[in-house]
Order: sequence, then structure tokens, then C-alpha cells
Amino acid sequence: MGIFEAILLGILQGLTEFLPISSSAHLRIASELLGIGDAGAAFTAITQIGTEAAVIVFFWRDIVRIIGRWFQSLGGKRVARNDPDALMGWWIILGSIPIVVLGLLFQDAIDTTLRSLWITATMLIVFGILLGIADRVGRKELSIEQLTWKRGLVYGLAQSLALIPGVSRSGGTITAGLLMGYRREAAARYSFLLAIPAVLGSGFYKLFKEIGEPSGGAPMSMTLVATVIAFVVAIVIIKFFMSYISKRSFMPFVIYRVLLGVVVIVLLSTGVLSAEGGTTVAQASETAHALSVGGVL
Repeated sequence: MGIFEAILLGILQGLTEFLPISSSAHLRIASELLGIGDAGAAFTAITQIGTEAAVIVFFWRDIVRIIGRWFQSLGGKRVARNDPDALMGWWIILGSIPIVVLGLLFQDAIDTTLRSLWITATMLIVFGILLGIADRVGRKELSIEQLTWKRGLVYGLAQSLALIPGVSRSGGTITAGLLMGYRREAAARYSFLLAIPAVLGSGFYKLFKEIGEPSGGAPMSMTLVATVIAFVVAIVIIKFFMSYISKRSFMPFVIYRVLLGVVVIVLLSTGVLSAEGGTTVAQASETAHALSVGGVL
């Protein structure tokens, strides 16, 4: 991976992390089209540190308030244990448990088998349709303050599905939120806050693991370049997305997911893409030529 690929993948990570279209799927597909094979689960996890840093910046006041009131509620004196912000702290902790447990149990499969592009394409289509159904039938009545431990756990289980490329962390949790009756912006807001512990934990775990035992994927220098780029782009995207969903439906994302999944299946069926990683030299050359003609290079 060179500097061009790192910048392009960083932009792609920042653009797609918070939209319900699966950033891991886009990185996986783009890596193949660029002829560099699978950039790897470590690359994806580490670059997500950049996008989560953008969440922390964007929701800084909320995060500081939630953490502060959660700590104050532990003694039960200055803040009541049923304070909405204190409870939010507990629900985020509870909702983070499923993805931590499942991530550790299925780490090998997540790094290998589940990164097959056949699985990615299928998940893009299936969960795109589920998002469309949830957006259509969801009551959209509940606010984020009406979260309960049971609903928080459902959110957490939905988030854990994002361990499979193509599902989408925001897509899975927002779909669950809509089906439970939450408003679009409430579902998205909690989705972003819930992702912070899991994404940062996974990202730094992969980062330290790569430093100690390099996986042979993307060079660390290029991974860090992509991470910084992802942070800058993500700040703009979060603001856009929160404004967009307060007024419009998720249908454009649903259509995009299904179309992308179908295109990937066609490319896999015709041999243009390799399901397990590693496009041929000829395919890489053809891809580079196509990008050049299109004005990308």
C-alpha cells in the first residue's frame, strides 16, 4: 500500500463509517479494486480510531456530561442513580458487552472467514433491506432519554453484528433502534455514543498487536496516514448525517447498499474481484487504467 491508496482509503473510511452503508465493506471492496488485496481487519480497526475521535469531538459536551454524572451517581448523593445521563452511562457500558465478548470469541473468523466478499455483498443487501423495512414500519416516537437496559442490550447485540463486514455498525444499531420505535436522530445519536468504547477498544488492541506482531497487512505508516485523513473527513460527515436524518428517510442508503451488493456479486461471479483477497496483476493493471481514464489518478 502506497500513500495514494492510504489517502483514498482514509477518505473512504471517513465518508462511510457513520453512514449506514458499512465502512468495512467499502474498505474491503476498494482494497481489491486498487489491486492491494485485503488491507486487513487491523487496518480497518485502527483507522476507525480516527473516526471515533471525530465522534468524541462532535459529542464532546454530551460525553463529558454523561461521564461526569455517571461517576457522581455512584455515590447516590450529588446525582440520583436514575438521572438520565447517569443511566446513559450504564446503558453504554451494558450495550458494549456483546461486541467485546463476541469479538474475542470469534476473533479468528472475523480476521479471516467473515472477510469473504461473498459474505460482505450478502450482508450489504440483506441488512440494507432490513434498514428499509425498519425505517418504514418503525413508530419513531421514542427519544434517547427513554432508553432502558433491555433496549440498550438489544442495541448492543445489533452493534455486535458489525463484526461482519457489510452489516454496518451504524446500520445495525439504527435498524434495531427504529424497530424498537426510536426516532431516527435518537437511534443515530445513541449508535454513535455506543460505538465509542467498542471501536476505541478494538482499534487500540489491534494497534498494539500490530506493533508487537505485525500481521503483514498495510504498513503502519500508511495506516496512520489513513487514520488522520479519516478523522478530518468524519467530522464533516457526522454533522451532515445528523442534519440529514432529522428531515429525510434512510431509503437512499437502502438503495445504495442493495445496488452495491449486487455489483460486488457480479464482479465476483465474473472473476474481476477475488472473494478471499488478492486481485491478479492483470486485474490490478486494468483497475488502475480504468481509474486513470476516469480522472481519479
